[in-house]
Amino acid sequence: MDSWVVAMMLGASLFLGAIALVAFLWGIKTGQFDDEKRMMNHVQFDDEKELNDAADQQKKKEALRKKEYRPE
Repeated sequence: MDSWVVAMMLGASLFLGAIALVAFLWGIKTGQFDDEKRMMNHVQFDDEKELNDAADQQKKKEALRKKEYRPE
């Protein structure tokens, strides 16, 4: 292999690694990895109906905290 091929591959690797590092740091800064409970709750429900029911219950709990809940 010629040295320019090695240099090009090294440069491309460093560039892609830098992009991945910036994306990872952006994700940490914006809180993309902070919601551990949500990911664990998705595992508990088998089908879409149960997941939608759980989401509705969560919305009702949040509305109760805000005192905006009105029974149906």
